[in-house]
Amino acid sequence: MEHLFKRRSKWVNGPLIIGAGPSGLAVAACLRDQGVPFVILERTDCIASLWQKRTYDRLKLHLPKQFCQLPKMPFPSYFPEYPTKSQFIHYMESYAKHFDINPQFNVTVQCAKYDDTCGMWRVRAINCDKKKPVEVEYICQWLVVATGENADCYVPEIEGMKEYKGSVIHAAEYKSGKVYQGKQVLVVGCGNSGMELCLDLCHHNAYPTMVVRDSVHVLPREILGISTFAISVAMMRWLPIQVVDKILVSLARIMLEDLERYGIRRPKMGPLELKNREGKTPVLDIGTLGKIKTGEIKVVPGIQRFTHRGVHLVDGRVVDADEVILATGYRSNVPSWLKGNDFFTKGGFPKVPFPNGWKGKCGLYAVGFTKRGLAGASHDAICIAQDISRIWRQETKQDKLTKACHRRCTSET
Repeated sequence: MEHLFKRRSKWVNGPLIIGAGPSGLAVAACLRDQGVPFVILERTDCIASLWQKRTYDRLKLHLPKQFCQLPKMPFPSYFPEYPTKSQFIHYMESYAKHFDINPQFNVTVQCAKYDDTCGMWRVRAINCDKKKPVEVEYICQWLVVATGENADCYVPEIEGMKEYKGSVIHAAEYKSGKVYQGKQVLVVGCGNSGMELCLDLCHHNAYPTMVVRDSVHVLPREILGISTFAISVAMMRWLPIQVVDKILVSLARIMLEDLERYGIRRPKMGPLELKNREGKTPVLDIGTLGKIKTGEIKVVPGIQRFTHRGVHLVDGRVVDADEVILATGYRSNVPSWLKGNDFFTKGGFPKVPFPNGWKGKCGLYAVGFTKRGLAGASHDAICIAQDISRIWRQETKQDKLTKACHRRCTSET
């Protein structure tokens, strides 16, 4: 295969950012504001590819826009409190244009490793943006990992799945319930995506059954017309997290009733503490529970195995399904390409928790791994840009040193 690729090396004048999602764009904007040059690589052909290519049509931000805006540029004032998918994409594109961020698209990183000999990062990538793939080695002083928590779809291994005769897709491929009209659809997963997919299927006259294997916190999206998240943030300023959790759960029980009789169990740990410790996001209900209570959405426990026509459940029941949608989430892909470091866990997250998990050793940085959404990514982006710009200003002799070490490398700014 080696003869298929042309090879060349590029010296990056400034940090190299891997990933042009919201996290990567946030770092790039903050670096631009500090006057630090950078190069940003993106494996797909667009920015914010998760939003553009792997989300369903009815998606809206789950939190109010003020908690989801990126550094140095708020959402337009005329946007609704919960922007739609198309509005968020428009915001991302405007953000990139405003800060003159021009990623190199269709460039997939194969391997990144720190070279102790020259004190630089060597990042091997394949550029497929041309007729023939080109292998490029980027050499840089700073490496910013911005591929995030949701880089790759997570597809669980369930016994008998290959025997099933219907179609099985990940939620990333789901766009609308229109094509499922009149069908029995099994949705595996009960997070925000699983809940919303079931609601969308109902709106298109399909018959969804949702698999709820584990306990999950479900909260109303708003309490008395105010965002539940905004209320929790305000209370956290004055009260311990355990007290805030008790208040939220009590309010949820009053507003949503006891959900256990519908097959949804609450975890023993509170929603905010569970989010901080394990990264499990509570579901913010936008109407799905109403459909569950009327029986339009059925809830079943975990799957034991697939059959030709459906699934055997752990409680012994058999459920037939025309189609299966896996709303089983995503995972980090960092371990597959970042080599020789102890900054990330085997699961692809920084070992040091928020708010100090953005900086590693030897010029390695991470953004978008806080399990705190866009607000967490923005926090890390600001910290990373400030840290790099401080070093950038101090190293006035950088150009002479790097030219001496890498005479054969072309410059990349």
